[in-house]
Amino acid sequence: MDNQEQIMSDSLVRIFENVVLTEEKSLQAGYFSDLSIAEMHTLTAIGPYQSRTMTKTAEDLGITTGTLTVAIDRLVKKGYVIRQRDTKDKRVVRISLTRNGKLACRMNSKFHRVLAKRILEGYNEEDREHLIRLVGEIDAYVEEQLHKYDNTSNIRETATEVARTSKKENNSNG
Repeated sequence: MDNQEQIMSDSLVRIFENVVLTEEKSLQAGYFSDLSIAEMHTLTAIGPYQSRTMTKTAEDLGITTGTLTVAIDRLVKKGYVIRQRDTKDKRVVRISLTRNGKLACRMNSKFHRVLAKRILEGYNEEDREHLIRLVGEIDAYVEEQLHKYDNTSNIRETATEVARTSKKENNSNG
C-alpha cells in the first residue's frame, strides 16, 4: 500500500470511529443517557412520523426480526416505542415512536446536522460543493461494496474476489 492509500485508510477508520464515539458520548452526557447508540439508530430507522412494520424496520437495519424484537422490547420498557398489532392484519406488528422517542430522534438528527455544519463552515461555497461531491462518491463506493455482501451465499466468493483484486493491484504497483 502506498503512502497516500495508507493515509486515506487511516483517516477513514479514524473518522468512522470518532463519529461513533462522539455520538455515544453526546448520548451519555445528554437527556437520553439511557439509550445506546444501537437503540438510537433503531429509533431513527423507525422514524418520527408514522408507524412501521417490524419486518420492514428489521430489513432497513439489516438485522433479523428476532434481533429487532429484543431491541424493541427494551425500547418499549424505556418508553420510547409503542408496539401494536395492525388493525387489518393481526399477524403484522407495527411500531411507532412515543413523544419521547420522537424527541430523541430529532435530537440525534440535530447532532448530525451540527456536525455537518461545523465541517462545512470552514470552506467557501465552491470548496463545500467539491467536498460534498467527494464525500458522496465515497458514500456510493462504500454502499456498492456493502451490496456485494447482501447475499450471504456470496460472502466467501466476494471476499475471494476482493482479495484477488487487491493482490492484482499490489502486483501491478510493485
